[in-house]
Amino acid sequence: MDMKLEVVVVPVSDVDRAKGFYTRLGWRLDADIATDDSFRVVQVTPPGSPASVIFGTSVTSQAPGSAEGLHVVVDDINAAHDELKRLGAGPSEVFHDAGGVFHHAGTEARVPGPDPRRTSYGSFLSFSDPDGNGWVAQEITGRLPGRLDPATTTFASADDLSSALRRAAAAHGEHEARIGAEDPDWPDWYAEYMVREQAGTELPS
Repeated sequence: MDMKLEVVVVPVSDVDRAKGFYTRLGWRLDADIATDDSFRVVQVTPPGSPASVIFGTSVTSQAPGSAEGLHVVVDDINAAHDELKRLGAGPSEVFHDAGGVFHHAGTEARVPGPDPRRTSYGSFLSFSDPDGNGWVAQEITGRLPGRLDPATTTFASADDLSSALRRAAAAHGEHEARIGAEDPDWPDWYAEYMVREQAGTELPS
C-alpha cells in the first residue's frame, strides 16, 4: 500500500500574516476555509511540491513557531538563496555540514558556502516564517538509488522538467565530445539520462 506524504501542519499565531509570507514566496494558495471564528484552514503548496503545508486556527495544538527542520528541495542552492532574499524571507547564507552528512541541529557545525564537491544532498540554507518555524532548503541534483521507483518517471512542474532537460543537455554535450561526433539519437539519450537520474541509477556516458 502506497503511503505518500500529503500535508505538513505548521503552527502559527497570526494566520493572515503567515498566509502573506508563504504566498509572497510564490507558494500556491490552495484553500482558505473558515467554518466559524474558531476554525480556519489555509493550505499552500511550494512550487513543484507534491506535498502541501497547512496552518490556521485550531488545526494543531503545537505552540506557534515550534516546527523545526522542515525541508524543501531545490536544484540550485545559490539561486534559491537569491530568490528567497529577493522575496523577503531572510535566508541564511548557504552552508554545508562539517561532518558531510545531512546537517546538525540548529547552527551547529555549519561551514560557510556550498559543499566543496557540490555533492547532491550536501548544500543547505535556512529561513524562518514570521513565527519562527524553521525551514531548510537542501540542494538535490541527483537522487540516491532506491529513493524513487525506477519504473516511474514524473516531474512535478514545467520548471522541474526544464531543469532535468538542461542537465541532460550538458551531460550529452560531454558524451558527444567523448565520441567525437554528433549523436543523431540524442532524444533517446536524453530520455535514458533523465529516467536514470530520477531513479538514482548509474547515468549513461
